Amino acid sequence: KDIFRNPESIFRFFEPTTGSTASNKDIIDITLGNKQRWGPGDAPFNLVLSHSGSDFAVMGMHFKLGLYEHQSAGALQGVVNAVLGNPDLLSAGPAGVKGIEITAYEPAYGIIGDPAKKDPQTRQSADHSMAFIVSRMLLKAFKTDAANLSDNNAAWKSLMLSPYDYGHEALWDKDTREMMQKISFKHGGPEFDAKYPDGIPTAMDISLESGKTISSGLVMYPSGHARDTAADLKGILHHKAQLLGGIAIEQDEFSGFHSRLVNMIDASAGDMQNIYTFDYNKLVSHPPIDG
Repeated sequence: KDIFRNPESIFRFFEPTTGSTASNKDIIDITLGNKQRWGPGDAPFNLVLSHSGSDFAVMGMHFKLGLYEHQSAGALQGVVNAVLGNPDLLSAGPAGVKGIEITAYEPAYGIIGDPAKKDPQTRQSADHSMAFIVSRMLLKAFKTDAANLSDNNAAWKSLMLSPYDYGHEALWDKDTREMMQKISFKHGGPEFDAKYPDGIPTAMDISLESGKTISSGLVMYPSGHARDTAADLKGILHHKAQLLGGIAIEQDEFSGFHSRLVNMIDASAGDMQNIYTFDYNKLVSHPPIDG
């Protein structure tokens, strides 16, 4: 289950759960006046609140290497794995892709793998559609020079998704729409479910019109994940900061701004007074991406 979308959420730790009755079970008070709305029973999590040590859940999380829904990270690593070392895929182009099968765990399979999300109507629905997210990254790969896809780090930087990948033009892009329809989803069952949240278990098989199938293999710890040790995380995150920050602030100005944040550990109390200061005249104006 997705703990953020069901009543057995970790947030229930702070909610009395005295049980519901036939007369009040459908009453929902968004002001939290109805403390019985969660149903009977205590939160199913054995929560231990601590102030010391190092074994915190956040230490097992991951940095998003671009803009995408967290649970699609395994599928995006699958795209990168498939692209690297497979010139047949890149030369085939979008028309050469016959189908893509993504095997995922719950809750990813049931939420962002929902087939209904192969027709997103807004950027809000697009960024929770695994079909859309994967299609955008794969199409970028077809348009990227192979020299910029030399290894995992270079590929993540070159294929990184930005706000423009969720704007009006991207949302209604013909190639993106066609690619989404070639994607199918498969639930990996208990074997995959048991591997989450330790990892983000995902596998991808791309079938080409030529008859060849390119497999990503099982992805457990995609680049950016706390348990991944292969990626140049700092280098990729630096690229992400420059990509996204450069949209808002002129690049030269942003570089100084970003450098101060990266080196915050050495900042004095006086430095902290101006840590977020930058020249507002260097803000960059853009037309709305939603059309």
